[in-house]
Amino acid sequence: MARDSGLQVSSSSGLFKPEWDEGVATMMFLRGLDCLIGCVVAGAKWLALPLITLLFLQWPLRELFRGYSREANDLGQVVFALFVALSVTAATRAGTHLAADLLAQRYSARMRRRLDRIGAAVGLLPWALFVLIAGKSAVVSSVRDLESFQDSGNPGYFLIKIALWVMAASILGQSLVDIFRPLETDDT
Repeated sequence: MARDSGLQVSSSSGLFKPEWDEGVATMMFLRGLDCLIGCVVAGAKWLALPLITLLFLQWPLRELFRGYSREANDLGQVVFALFVALSVTAATRAGTHLAADLLAQRYSARMRRRLDRIGAAVGLLPWALFVLIAGKSAVVSSVRDLESFQDSGNPGYFLIKIALWVMAASILGQSLVDIFRPLETDDT
């Protein structure tokens, strides 16, 4: 078998049919997942602008126009839920979560990287799976019924519950990327 950048070509039958090296396919999947999460997180930062606008508009809508303040509040809650759901993953990617850095700064870069992997495997991954599984009935029933906001009756409350799954799915994906990311050359 000839091998060229992870693509193997089998010539046992006289025909050349490509066979993917599993390690290369896994790395391509992880790179794609990392890129997807990065793009979603980068796009989520722009949710801050409509969130601030909606929060600002509630008072003038209520006091000056005597209407639509509840709609602005409800939409603001949806935007806030999605913003916060993706902010957790953004903080993980940026390495800005609270950490026991007082002790960890004494460790080598290799040891800190291993501790990050262990934390993702033991803490984040099981937690994200738990949230996805435990929240299933609440999220599915809310989406099925297209649940509305209780105070105003406006549609869209189900989007807040979907944000729970968005948060768990993004944390799950980021933890997989962190766990299986190859060691850098200075980490070996």
